[in-house]
Amino acid sequence: MSDRKPASRTLERERIDVQHDYAVCAWARHFNTSQNRIKEAVQAVGDRADEVRDHLTGQGRSERPSAR
Repeated sequence: MSDRKPASRTLERERIDVQHDYAVCAWARHFNTSQNRIKEAVQAVGDRADEVRDHLTGQGRSERPSAR
């Protein structure tokens, strides 16, 4: 018997759906932060949970340089 999970289940776990309050609440608890910070992070880096985690912990991609 395989230990692999269906790809769709794995994909669901890796994405943060800010359209559903219960999902935002669950991710906020997971990352020990506020729901507003989750929404702001998703807006900044997208809905991938690993990217949101990196953004929240300050390990995300560096900010785009501002035009001078």
